[in-house]
Amino acid sequence: MISKETLFALSLFPYLGFLWFLSRSQQVPRLALYGFYGTLVFVGITIPAGIYAKVHYGEALANVDWLHGGAEVFLTLANILVVIGFRQAVKELKGRRQEAGGKKAKE
Repeated sequence: MISKETLFALSLFPYLGFLWFLSRSQQVPRLALYGFYGTLVFVGITIPAGIYAKVHYGEALANVDWLHGGAEVFLTLANILVVIGFRQAVKELKGRRQEAGGKKAKE
């Protein structure tokens, strides 16, 4: 049986591949891309926070509220960037379509 720690470490490789493809696609809104990269910041914060919780408190990170909440802030911020980035892209696309529709109506 594979441990959860090993599975977590292995899951980073597909995510890094996902980020690599997103970065090169030129179709992902820049702000959303920053949000997806922000997830790596969350992981980078969570790992030492989990180690600290285990060493200092003898508990899992999920059981040390102030550390867990602090780490989750980074995931929340990353998710907000993704949502705002795609929201802006949708609004821009709708605006372009409305402009194109207005130009056709004038002709």
